[in-house]
Amino acid sequence: MGLFAYIGLFIISLAVLLIASDKFIESAEKIGLSLGISSFVIGVTIVAFGTSLPELATSIAAIYSDSSEIVVGNVIGSNITNILLVLGVTAIVAKEINLNFDVMQTDMSFLMGSAFLLYFALQDGNFSIFEAALFLIVLSVFLFNSFTSERTDKSERPSVLPSTYLMLLVGAIFVFFGAKYTIFAMEGISDILGISPDIIALTGVALGTSLPELIVSINASKKGKHAIAVGNVLGSNLFNTLGIMGVPRLFGDLKISYVIQEFTSPFMVGVTVLFFLVCLSKRLHRSEGYLLVLFYVYFIAELFLNKSI
Repeated sequence: MGLFAYIGLFIISLAVLLIASDKFIESAEKIGLSLGISSFVIGVTIVAFGTSLPELATSIAAIYSDSSEIVVGNVIGSNITNILLVLGVTAIVAKEINLNFDVMQTDMSFLMGSAFLLYFALQDGNFSIFEAALFLIVLSVFLFNSFTSERTDKSERPSVLPSTYLMLLVGAIFVFFGAKYTIFAMEGISDILGISPDIIALTGVALGTSLPELIVSINASKKGKHAIAVGNVLGSNLFNTLGIMGVPRLFGDLKISYVIQEFTSPFMVGVTVLFFLVCLSKRLHRSEGYLLVLFYVYFIAELFLNKSI
């Protein structure tokens, strides 16, 4: 395939993502509400898991293709992209995101804890089976806590048709394949342009696998569903850190590069702390959205200019 063929595939895959994510989020919210789950919990669990499927599939495939360095780069790169680019662009599009729900209790605690946990786990240059098991246990505790913490009265729960469950499944499948071929096209473009694999993992692959989060959050914010938009970012980062690091490690060893230990993992922790500070005010303005995007541009520029990669 030539450069223009890859560009064409990228455009088509992105269009599939746009349509599929919109159907997925509608179905997920209907099902969640029918089960008595709040919109925010839906965002940090059902929607976040659906948009994290590309990261999981890409990471497992990377293990079998002996490119396990992509796993860690994809997780950290996606987490940074989700907070700086996804949340930033969402705030710019929505003009203002109101956090009229309590995100500062358990959910933010889990996010902050997982970020520091990943940072310390990577400092010895090895991610062990024990650490993978620990990450998966923490993820299980988070999911249990989320689904049992907030419930609505049964009389307020809407009913859903079987077609809604089918649409959820179909939407997730198309989100997955849309993201998969978007990544494939981006990797092809990067190869033709001569970009190194390390940069592809931290930028191109991370951006490609974060596209579902970006599209879902933008669509949610346009509909005034700010809880899902922010919850999607928070939940996706939790799934990335705990699940996308934990599950692939069960299939093989993970390679951890110097730049991950010295630059990107500390940067991810700093970005997560920034997310915490943003949530303190319970309001994200458009100007702050531009600032987040500016930080993302700095991150990308630093990777390309850093000669150690």
